[in-house]
Amino acid sequence: MENTLKLPPLHYKRNEKSKLTLHLFLQIIGKIRLKMSYRKNHWWYVTEYVDTRGLSTGPISYRSGTATFSITLDVLNHRLEVTTSDGEIENFSLSPKLTVASFYSQLMGILQKLHVQVSILDRPYDLGINKRFAEITEYHHYDREYTTDLWRTLLWVDDVFKEFSGRFYGKTCPVHLYWHSMDLAVTRFSGKEAPPMGDGARISDKDAYTHECISFGFWAGDEKMQEPAFYSYTYPSPEGIDKEVLEPSAAEWIDSNGSPMAILRYNDLTKAQNPRKELLDFMESAYRAGAKLADWDLEKLKVPALDEL
Repeated sequence: MENTLKLPPLHYKRNEKSKLTLHLFLQIIGKIRLKMSYRKNHWWYVTEYVDTRGLSTGPISYRSGTATFSITLDVLNHRLEVTTSDGEIENFSLSPKLTVASFYSQLMGILQKLHVQVSILDRPYDLGINKRFAEITEYHHYDREYTTDLWRTLLWVDDVFKEFSGRFYGKTCPVHLYWHSMDLAVTRFSGKEAPPMGDGARISDKDAYTHECISFGFWAGDEKMQEPAFYSYTYPSPEGIDKEVLEPSAAEWIDSNGSPMAILRYNDLTKAQNPRKELLDFMESAYRAGAKLADWDLEKLKVPALDEL
């Protein structure tokens, strides 16, 4: 029963180095997928996924499309595993003493052994670390307990996000993990183009926000939000959205780089009798707030019952 669910405790504070070490591992894996995958709208081709054993790229084609490989950060066994469609399996152990430099070196060595030819921009993205991955030895804080708790939380969040995603008839992205900011996200689109961004906007933002959207996500915390939380924002942000009522009562609007963002803190959700219902209520209320003020056609975008088709 949902009301007996016990979500794992998650804390950003005192786990900062463990979270950053994991984040750097995921960026290395993600950059490999970015370099080897075919382009898809809104950067959907670079993401990672929550799966049965951990966090994975899913299949990536190589050898002119005649084979695939996948990279999985196997949380159940605490190892990094590369598997090919030819049945080859290579792995190495994830331990608290494994540096980012060693992780990078061992993973690239495995790919070379498997004849996967790839070269990436080998620097962290947007983490304030101005070093190549091969030079980062100060982060070696892989924590089995923290990573397991985070992954088990992501398993549950992934499932709730998929249920919510299925209620929408319009264009929707997969539920996936964006490694640049390490947030699990799902986004709905109205189908209408958004105003073009200025020349100073980053290419990543220009491609992500070509169309109106309402995004929902979960992240494990950072320096600005020093605790795990769920979020939602509407782009472009309509005037007065932060006056709309959110559910549950613990949810609130905060300012995020000059635009309102809906927030539900993870530790508030863990106290709920029915966390799944409260998370779905949060996402639904944030969606309706943005969609109503942005003049989306709520009824047309609602998934009909099968007997209504």
